[in-house]
Amino acid sequence: MKLVCSHCNTINELPAERLGDGPVCGKCKQGLLPPKPIELNAQNFDHFIKHSELPVLVDFWAAWCGPCRAMAPQFAEAAGRMQTRALFAKLDTEAAQPVAARLGIRSIPTLILFKGGQEANRISGACRADELIAWLQPQLA
Repeated sequence: MKLVCSHCNTINELPAERLGDGPVCGKCKQGLLPPKPIELNAQNFDHFIKHSELPVLVDFWAAWCGPCRAMAPQFAEAAGRMQTRALFAKLDTEAAQPVAARLGIRSIPTLILFKGGQEANRISGACRADELIAWLQPQLA
């Protein structure tokens, strides 16, 4: 399974059965499956989504958005609970406007699940960690 290091953008390969062993990047030795959301930006977004074989759930948000700020701790909680099943990431739509426009982000927060480098599903609006996990789990089966 290929995983992209969120620290140095190196593509790492490891057996899927080792996901629960706390894998680290072969180059920078940082953890590949952090228990909190990864911060993506316009420069690394496409590389990360394209090369991560583990599903990636991205929260498209903005600092001025009240519901986005309210949902942030819930998204982080879900990331910790789903750590070996999916990668959780955040993308600031104000700082990465071309990415948000290309993906048709019209309201925030919007969550997009990417599988195999392609959009698999999306939802808009704030939600609690339990609701988010209930929405996500069937899509990871």
